[in-house]
Amino acid sequence: MVNKTAVVTGGASGIGFAMARRFLAEGMNVAVGDIETDALDDAVRRLREEGGDPKVIGVRADVTRIEDVTALCDAADAAFGRLDVVCANAGVETGGRFLDVADQAWRWVMDVNYFGTLNTLRTALPLLERSGGGHLVVTGSLAGFASGTPFMTPYCATKMAIHGLAECLEIELRSSGSEVHVHLLAPGPVRSRMIDAERNAPAGVPINEDTARRQAMEAFRARQSAEGLPAEHVAELVLDAIHERRFFVLPHRDRALAALRRRLDWAESGVTPGSRVPGT
Repeated sequence: MVNKTAVVTGGASGIGFAMARRFLAEGMNVAVGDIETDALDDAVRRLREEGGDPKVIGVRADVTRIEDVTALCDAADAAFGRLDVVCANAGVETGGRFLDVADQAWRWVMDVNYFGTLNTLRTALPLLERSGGGHLVVTGSLAGFASGTPFMTPYCATKMAIHGLAECLEIELRSSGSEVHVHLLAPGPVRSRMIDAERNAPAGVPINEDTARRQAMEAFRARQSAEGLPAEHVAELVLDAIHERRFFVLPHRDRALAALRRRLDWAESGVTPGSRVPGT
């Protein structure tokens, strides 16, 4: 992977930053995109301090705008002459009880998580094909398998959509003999700032302050701190999958498979998980 080029959206923190750092250590050029200017500048500075000064660029990018994604990929291509790995990693979360989630909140999560991923894939694929092949890394989630996560329906719905998008694209590319490979990263709890994603909500997106949701988020934060994997570990698994051309990247493999089996049992038995017994 030496002298090849990686682009990472949402690359200023969490899994995105860990992937950028790991790619740099592998000898790759790295283009980091993020919507948070201060965090982006800090991420680029830190990466350059680790020996990547001539190999790292940062571009502010709002993935909901295909123009921004195009500018990020074009900047990487101009700086390094090719693209080899593009990570559609940017994502956000908000939620609440189904009927309490405002229309603007639904659209924000869908715009970033689903359409941001779509914008990245549509922009990067022809550039990777032009380079002779490469890799598209799509950051999904365990929530894309484990439906029913409390107060997180918008997030779960978008991650399920992303999983379907990645699976369909990978099958299409394999059936056409393409040298571009897709990798679906679907982690559970990871030590990152995803739980604080609402910090980037645009003006006009109401944040649900329902007590039950706040308590659920605080409980999730505690589990994330106690049980969450280091982002660096997840980045290592991504690099392994790229080397092996393996589609599924499952940092919490047992939990992912258990969630899939639960859904299969639901389909076979007709019994909804968590159903209350009538009359109780």
